[in-house]
Amino acid sequence: MIVTRTPEVAARRHGAADSAAIARLVAEHADQAVLTEVLVTPKPGLVDRRNSGAHRDMDLQTFFASARAVAPWWGRFMEIGCTSALLPARDVLPMLRHDGLACERAMLQATRGVNTHKGAIFSLGLLCAAAGRLAARGAELDRTSICLEVAGFCDGLVERELGGEKAAHTAGERIFREHGLPGARGEAASGYALVRAVALPVYDALRLRGVDENLALLQVLLHLLALNGDTNVVSRGGIQGLEFVHRWARKLLREGGVLVEDGLARMVAFDDALIERHLSPGGSADLLAVTWFLARFPAAREDGRAA
Repeated sequence: MIVTRTPEVAARRHGAADSAAIARLVAEHADQAVLTEVLVTPKPGLVDRRNSGAHRDMDLQTFFASARAVAPWWGRFMEIGCTSALLPARDVLPMLRHDGLACERAMLQATRGVNTHKGAIFSLGLLCAAAGRLAARGAELDRTSICLEVAGFCDGLVERELGGEKAAHTAGERIFREHGLPGARGEAASGYALVRAVALPVYDALRLRGVDENLALLQVLLHLLALNGDTNVVSRGGIQGLEFVHRWARKLLREGGVLVEDGLARMVAFDDALIERHLSPGGSADLLAVTWFLARFPAAREDGRAA
């Protein structure tokens, strides 16, 4: 069952006791985000309740084991954000790296070496730290302020880690050099611009209409698949694989996506097509988890305060 919750993190100024309560709540939201994402079904090419997608080394139980292993770390990332409240934003990312790697090791131990949540650890870890930093300063917690904190953490990250004159040694470096796709680093450095501009408005509108959580998240995923420069797809199927995903998602959206009568059947066909091509849009899955997480927070009003 997908966890369905309304936004619970109040956008208000608060004291130390409130900060501790908010820290627990934010960590819980991160935990629920990874669980909610994996249970959304049917997700094209991805592990869900229907199948293991384009993966042969992981299944739903692998993801559950991974989620249990990484759950204790969300509060730690929040704590690091709190302790960095008075430091420049550029100093936060180095502070997070040690614990981020430790969290990844816990994940790999639980999954016997399978990478299930590395992208989620990166994205949700940053978002938890951003929320902690804002809470410690007594600032209002809303989607925009959290995302802009992350952008500050990651300012220049793409250029430092993917650019330069040195030879490309990783898939991320190669994909950036060849196609200009910055992957998870670029999403973070933008303050999750695609999520804020597209995914969250779609999700909010559908939930306001009373659309089922699973259907709403699948429709959001289609929007992400239609637009995201998913480097996970490119690493498996090249730029042609990414174009294939974009074309199929855009076609489904033109036809109404999952909201039409046979929408779920069309998603199943999309799933089968990606499995046949061994394509797994893991980057878009991570952004779906980010969307759900950020939706727990209020949006900012035009006057700068949270709505």
